[in-house]
Amino acid sequence: MTDGRRSVLIVEDEPIVRMSACDMMEDAGYDAIEAADADEAIALLESRDDIALVFTDVEMPGSINGAALAAQVHDRWPPIRVIVTSGNATDLDLHLPPHAEFIAKPYRGSQISAMMARMAG
Repeated sequence: MTDGRRSVLIVEDEPIVRMSACDMMEDAGYDAIEAADADEAIALLESRDDIALVFTDVEMPGSINGAALAAQVHDRWPPIRVIVTSGNATDLDLHLPPHAEFIAKPYRGSQISAMMARMAG
């Protein structure tokens, strides 16, 4: 990016939730990129080199869910960090790869900012 900012890929099938997450990331100083499912996210990851973080919901349409997306990101793009989120209590025991963290919905922007700062450090 010409301004030196890093991008965050928001992967969320609910448009209102995705828009809110994008606003939160932009308020934190990141460029937000949107994807409605993991398939679209992978296509974006393959075409861009400025994505520093993937912020994904677990449950969404498409060929894989957010936990599987986190595993693929770890395997294919190891430097990219991943935050996985869900409002479903059964998703709390997900087995996530290294450099991935989980946060339950509903979350606050301050929680995500703190998590991102910890992951970057």
